[in-house]
Amino acid sequence: MTTHQQTLDVFATLTAGDRIALEHEVKVGFRSWQTTTTGTVIKTERRQLGLHYQRSVDDKAFADLIVLEREDGERTTVTLDEFSVLKKL
Repeated sequence: MTTHQQTLDVFATLTAGDRIALEHEVKVGFRSWQTTTTGTVIKTERRQLGLHYQRSVDDKAFADLIVLEREDGERTTVTLDEFSVLKKL
């Protein structure tokens, strides 16, 4: 089983052009399912979130994002969480 730290280590080494597979959970309303998204990395980003409700001003929240181009040419953005499993292909 891949740990969250191992996923973050792989994320840190990603560069544009790398092929990856990301196993993650998709949630829509009360439904959720596991899926694997594969594609070529366009860019990676650590984005500051606007989750500031009842938080102190200096308590920042960040998300690790990967912008991918899938096999059919579609571009998508995926966000890593503690349950994501990221693998280089």
